[in-house]
Amino acid sequence: MNPRNKADKLLAAGFQRAGPSATALTDPIADTPMIVTLDQLRPYDHDPRVKRNPAYEEIKASIRERGLDAPPAITRRPSEAHYIIRNGGNTRLAILRELWAETKQERFFRMSCLFRPWPERGEIAALTGHLAENELRGGLTFIERALGVEKAREFYEQETGSTLTQSELARRLTADGYPVQQSRISRMQDAVCYLLPAIPTVLYGGLGRHQVERLAVLRKACERTWERRALGRHLAVDFASLFQDVLSQFDAQPDGFSLQRVQDELAGQMAELLDTDYDTLSLEIDDSESRQRALSSEPLPVRPTASTVSATPRPASPPPAATPAQQAGVPTGPVAARPSTRTAMAPAAGSGQAGEVGAEPVRADRDAQRLQGHIVSPAPTTERLQSIQRLVADQLGDRLPDFETNALRAIPVQVGGLYPVSDVWYIEPGLDVPDRLRVHIAQFAREVAEEAAVGEQIEPSDDGIGFVCVTPPVAQARAMPDFARAVLALLHALSTAQPTATGPDRARLADDLAPLLHGRGRTSMRLSDTGLVKLFRLLRLARRLLDLENGTAFADPGHDS
Repeated sequence: MNPRNKADKLLAAGFQRAGPSATALTDPIADTPMIVTLDQLRPYDHDPRVKRNPAYEEIKASIRERGLDAPPAITRRPSEAHYIIRNGGNTRLAILRELWAETKQERFFRMSCLFRPWPERGEIAALTGHLAENELRGGLTFIERALGVEKAREFYEQETGSTLTQSELARRLTADGYPVQQSRISRMQDAVCYLLPAIPTVLYGGLGRHQVERLAVLRKACERTWERRALGRHLAVDFASLFQDVLSQFDAQPDGFSLQRVQDELAGQMAELLDTDYDTLSLEIDDSESRQRALSSEPLPVRPTASTVSATPRPASPPPAATPAQQAGVPTGPVAARPSTRTAMAPAAGSGQAGEVGAEPVRADRDAQRLQGHIVSPAPTTERLQSIQRLVADQLGDRLPDFETNALRAIPVQVGGLYPVSDVWYIEPGLDVPDRLRVHIAQFAREVAEEAAVGEQIEPSDDGIGFVCVTPPVAQARAMPDFARAVLALLHALSTAQPTATGPDRARLADDLAPLLHGRGRTSMRLSDTGLVKLFRLLRLARRLLDLENGTAFADPGHDS
């Protein structure tokens, strides 16, 4: 062939497709890495997270500096044009969009992701995956979890074509990797049905599970009381409308929500509509609420013995609602002019009362740690057994001691001094080291000695339990009052295991100990209440110090060996 023929062959038309041409490739049928742009990607439209991730700014700062270390997995529904986030990653996608708009840097616009095919049960798999991922990465508020579970119920019912019970819903969620107890699902449904329409701001603001559960129990208790007293009567409103109207008054600031004020206002309006004495009605509601709480509490396994007790026990159960005579706040709404006997009581410290909505996890951890610090020898029991005991006590008119509530609501001692004693027994984690324990012990010894005007005889020490007693000259020692001599002898005996030839007479201490501690025989020698509390605190810290140095201390500072 000559060059002209070769040129004609090369310039000739190529093969022509006889059939229709493909406009787009199908999605891969296996997990496949691919590069996508922000234009091709959409957030998951059923994402349970409604509020912004609390760690949003930290995540944004990290992505700005380091780039996207962990690109989210993506998928695509059949016949849809855009990819969606598969299992958590909507926060990262929103941050990438912000950074792209701010910087126009290509690294924020184009990313390498793992494509995973849309599964047969795609909507359920995607939703449960997002629920689990959000729990792990940033946590969801109670109402966000509740709405996610309700959406999952909708998908399950579409899949089965039948209505699911709470037990069946719990079983299916667990099988799909998001375990939720049936009792928790019941509370979630109550929150979505009865609470969300009235207090959306408070719920989305972070009202915790314990407050939601107590509010649900209160609603049921009030409803039962209403139905019993309204039987055969024609009233202007029904309970559902009354409850919504009252509760909606408290949807202002999440951190100011008080369950006690809700109860006070609700009981007050019920008393007016039912033409009933407020105090009587309030007592009925309290009684019904305590029964409901006892019967609906979740059973727990037997608590371990002291050697294996967990350092983070379950948070303290909420205290019973205060009686009207104990309440001390001001109600709101149309019945604000009612007598002050129905006013609301401010939450007690450590009681778990609503009012610290955003700080609930921190407060629960702190209360659990402090509660554990009061347990010396825990008794094996179960929550179900305690519930039955409380129910029997209610029937008999008795009152069972509630250790968890009482321990966390104990009135602080606050005896004054450099280190006021707010709790004789509990040792804060920051104090639980030998050096700091010695500093506190020496200060308490000095303050006890100052009651007898011998504070200058106490000197701090880096050894022993933290202080030593300086023996005064013989003439000065003989001139000491009996009280001063007894206090100094006691502190000297505590500070050293061995008597010294020049130290106080320990033989006389045996005779002086009873008058010094409880005053029998010689009340003039008795330590003041303040001094006695400081002495108890000194002994508690000294025991802990010796346990730490001997290697026999428990991990929890509240346990004593």
